[in-house]
Amino acid sequence: MPLQPPTTQSRHRGRTPAPAVAAAASRKAAPRRAAAPGPLLVQQAPLPPVPSTLLIPLAARARGDHYFPWLACGDAVAAELLERLGADVEAYLNDLPTVLNVLWRTRFIRDTAQGFFLMHPGAQGVNLGCGLSHHFQWLDTGANHWLDADLPEVMALRRPLLPAQCPRARLAEVDITQPGWWGRLGLPTRDAAAGEPPPPQPVLVLCEGVLMYLEPAQVEAVLTEFAQCAPAGSRLVLDVLTHRAVGTAARHASVGPTGAEFRWGVARLSDLAAVHPRLELLHEHSVAECYGWAGLALETLWWPWLGAPLYGMVTLGVHDSS
Repeated sequence: MPLQPPTTQSRHRGRTPAPAVAAAASRKAAPRRAAAPGPLLVQQAPLPPVPSTLLIPLAARARGDHYFPWLACGDAVAAELLERLGADVEAYLNDLPTVLNVLWRTRFIRDTAQGFFLMHPGAQGVNLGCGLSHHFQWLDTGANHWLDADLPEVMALRRPLLPAQCPRARLAEVDITQPGWWGRLGLPTRDAAAGEPPPPQPVLVLCEGVLMYLEPAQVEAVLTEFAQCAPAGSRLVLDVLTHRAVGTAARHASVGPTGAEFRWGVARLSDLAAVHPRLELLHEHSVAECYGWAGLALETLWWPWLGAPLYGMVTLGVHDSS
């Protein structure tokens, strides 16, 4: 989850400066869900520290539109899920900077993914470390395929709450710290059809709120596997922290109480593409955009020390190295 910006706000205090309102894309109706598995599900089956952070974006998407309407994501599923879980998320909602960061991240992911599926309406999308997010409500083209994947303990919670609702969507258990995860998920590969036409369609991979909790060597392995396996034109959308954030999770208002720790950050954004010859850095954005000129000015001032955005979103692409 994102690092706290310089000034922490409570929702009972002043208001964060609003950026220009982005054009909201239309969304599809929420799918029918299975019967509720019972109250206080999270308390009855507590998750380990890192998986337990899934409640942070869920709370932000469920109720954050009220506090930041210019970043409203209109999540038709999150509010109901939160009620059915019976979890107390007031502390997360008091952490307004993180609520804002999650909504900003969600809008970035939604807009980027919609642009990808506009170009490739029948392609495969996958959300690594999906938690209880439901991006397919915005991204279903009627022809594309979607995979939500996470650790077994998270999927045990997700399956009764958000079962796959159509033949083009599926769920899977995965540990991306173990090599070979691309093949185990059955994702299209660059070598499909032995190079004969038609070439495999590109794949969109989302990985939000995940990599900062892994060791640097594990993150490099994830990026390498994506680069080696994904068909040309594939995209990986991920969030990043500056390397200065490593080891500071205890001071984060929302992440700290979970016991999770930030273990990976970037010293330079160019380091991401340097992991493999097929990778290229396509887009980079900083959450400082949400804080107007003051946020951008502070980030510019701190850049020589930070080396990268305090918190940001990055899109990586793969191409044929030949």
